[in-house]
This record gives sequence, C-alpha cells and structure tokens, in this order.
Amino acid sequence: MPDQDIQSITIESTEPLMRGWGRMDQYRVSHGLRDGTRQTVVREVYDHGNAAAVLLYAPAERTVILTRQFRLPPHLNGDGAMMVEAPAGMLDGEAPEVAARREAIEETGYEPSGLVLVFQAYVSPGAVTEKCACFLGLYTPGQRVTEGGGLADEGEDIEVFEVSLDAALGMIEDGRIIDAKTILLLQALALRLAAGTFG
Repeated sequence: MPDQDIQSITIESTEPLMRGWGRMDQYRVSHGLRDGTRQTVVREVYDHGNAAAVLLYAPAERTVILTRQFRLPPHLNGDGAMMVEAPAGMLDGEAPEVAARREAIEETGYEPSGLVLVFQAYVSPGAVTEKCACFLGLYTPGQRVTEGGGLADEGEDIEVFEVSLDAALGMIEDGRIIDAKTILLLQALALRLAAGTFG
C-alpha cells in the first residue's frame, strides 16, 4: 500500500558515503508530523537490493530444510557467526519467485514446487532498504537436483540440514534460530498447517 502522505516528504540532500557490495548514503529529509508541523532529520541508509527467501517443507515427513552459514554482522554484535536460516538471496533483477527458486537450488540442492508467497517484509526499515519476499515451497526428501552448498565464487560454504518442523520451532524458543525471516517463515508455515491451507 503506498504512503498516504508521500507528498509531505522532501529529500533535501543526498551525500554518498560508501560504494561496495552495497551502497550507503546520507539523506537530509523533511517530513510532516502528525500534529501538522514538519521536521528535518539526517539518516544514513544502506541499500544492497531486495531479496527472496523460501522455506522448504515435506508434508509426509513434516520436515523442513534449513541452512547454516557464516554471517559477520551477528558475530560483530556478540552472537554466533554461524546462522541458521531459510535459503535466501538477492533478486539480482529477477522476479522474487524466480530468485527464491534459484536460491533454493544453489543453497540446498532441492528445487521447490508449489511456491506460495506468504509475505513481504522489511528487515530493518529504520536503516536498510531491503525488502524480502518470503515463500513457502514443497520438497521431496532425497531428491536433490544439485549438491547445494552455495556458490564458491561468492564465498559461500553452506551447510544444509533437514529437521522436523517441531524441532525447528524449538530452535526459535531456545535461541538457535535468531534470523528474522526464518522465524517468520516457520511461524507462517505452522499457522497455515494448523488452518489446513498449505501442504
């Protein structure tokens, strides 16, 4: 849904701060407040594109496919560097469903079927432009189309593992899963299964 008050936002200036894997800019922006006045703020915004994620589920076995890989930011923030996640990656100009399918194959070796878009979410809307399209998909255990594990030329070294949905939900409770998109996807799957609307 578009902003109702988009006309009240004015970008006064933009200063490039960094260009690398992504880009960071500093914005001076004025916007209306709820009381009818205006304020001007300075914000740094990081942009490295939009993403897609997919949680793979096997209905007969009630299992999901998860990955574990090195993530520097959690390590810098005092958490473990090896994050448990659903497969995900940048859109790279593709439609979200196409990117979700590609990432599932690259990371896990499984090609999903029955992809369903369950939500789109901003990861950290106060500072990051990334919006992630999150899908549920089906897989058949043991029927990989590739080895998975990610792309070596992108520095990926991804462990792939299969767990029951109940065990994965338990990993949220005990803190082994702290990745937002993965938490949301697991909960979305559990809700849909309870309602009989998936799998």
